[in-house]
Amino acid sequence: MRSLRSLTAALNGKGKFKYKRPESAVDFLVIGGGVVGFAIAQRLSQRFPTRSTCLVERHSRAGEEISSRNSEVIHSGLYYPVDSLKTRLCLRGRDLIYERCKAHHIPFRKCGKLVVARADQRPYIENLHRKSLNLAWPPHSTHAEGQLVLPTTLLSAQAARALEPDLSKDIAAALWCPETGILDSHSFMESLEKDVIDSEGGNLVYSTRAVRIDPYERPNRAAGVPGMDVLEDGWVVQTVTGDAEEGDAMLARTLINASGLSSALILNSILSESDRIPLYYARGSYASYHGAGIRNVSHLIYPCPELGGNEHAFHSLGTHLTLDLQGKVRFGPDIEWIEPPSKDDCEDADFWAEHLRPDESRLAEMHQAVIRYLPGVRLEGMQPDYCGMRPKLVPPREGFQDFIFRSDYSAPELEKGKSVGAGAMISLLGIESPGLTSSLAIAEYVVEDMLRAGEEESSTQ
Repeated sequence: MRSLRSLTAALNGKGKFKYKRPESAVDFLVIGGGVVGFAIAQRLSQRFPTRSTCLVERHSRAGEEISSRNSEVIHSGLYYPVDSLKTRLCLRGRDLIYERCKAHHIPFRKCGKLVVARADQRPYIENLHRKSLNLAWPPHSTHAEGQLVLPTTLLSAQAARALEPDLSKDIAAALWCPETGILDSHSFMESLEKDVIDSEGGNLVYSTRAVRIDPYERPNRAAGVPGMDVLEDGWVVQTVTGDAEEGDAMLARTLINASGLSSALILNSILSESDRIPLYYARGSYASYHGAGIRNVSHLIYPCPELGGNEHAFHSLGTHLTLDLQGKVRFGPDIEWIEPPSKDDCEDADFWAEHLRPDESRLAEMHQAVIRYLPGVRLEGMQPDYCGMRPKLVPPREGFQDFIFRSDYSAPELEKGKSVGAGAMISLLGIESPGLTSSLAIAEYVVEDMLRAGEEESSTQ
């Protein structure tokens, strides 16, 4: 099988935008107004109220890409390797989301999830069960002594069908995960947006895209720029609003690249061509369902990933059944790898947007996956709903890939000090599922564990 083509383009790859001296300065600049970018901006504006935090988003409103095209599931933290960031941040983020939903009256429901298994898949859920009972609480958590971070229960086929009567007779066992839930992701993002707007130093700028990024070089400093010190460190970020031809330049003392599907594009603009990060793209389609075979369904139902030789085992949790807060059923996402027109053309970087139009081409294959655990579901009851795109750091068959938090520095001496703070550019790479669930924990990790640790280290030197 031929290799899948990746995208290794860089922002401003054709040099359209020339270097400009910064005309203003901001302490923290977050690029990307999805749920993760907003969570980070919200945390920064609360943690550092006397400093300036600005978030720029290229669309006209929040969460137009990955954040509005997912299952809206609050994941329990079940699937990933024990020592991975995905497990740590999903477990912590799950609890933070439930707390925020309660405190801010964000619609949610802790409905629980069944992971259903055929006889040959039973060892898989048994392993998940053992792992869940031995997981340690993640950093920053508070809990009662002896309390499990991820309680699960193994169910017999009979007990599983008592919860969901329409399960296939081939289902031999199930794993019950009571900590799984669903939420209104748009209300969740709106609450974060409001916090930033209402903060002392927070600012949001929509319909504005980053077009060029450069290290701020002290010898080229413009004298007399408001708010800048003689020995500043940071990044010069050019942004363009709307259809303007010319951009504005600002100094970002600390830059957070939380741009999701554009994260590698932005990072690659400061790397040599040989060091560029390739990005792969996986389309996920969702289908709404009205019809037989889902009588009184009230829980999320997930099949076991097809392990063994399946190339998607670590890239997809299978075509599962999810609910929205109105009780409507949908199936998805499936997984379909797509390729950019070329490897290195920045103008093709948004090629994936053409693949977000839902159609019927995936329904038959999705139906075949669903009837393995819900045999009464009828193809004619499935309708295309929406599609989403997942940024992948590895192609099919490459196995598990964790979240990546990468720090680059505007000056070599900052990198030697390993102090993450002023002059740092933190890039969040491969933030897909469970990104929504992990969003508040990702913000906590970036602000408290990376930025605050860097500040404390700097103060002792």
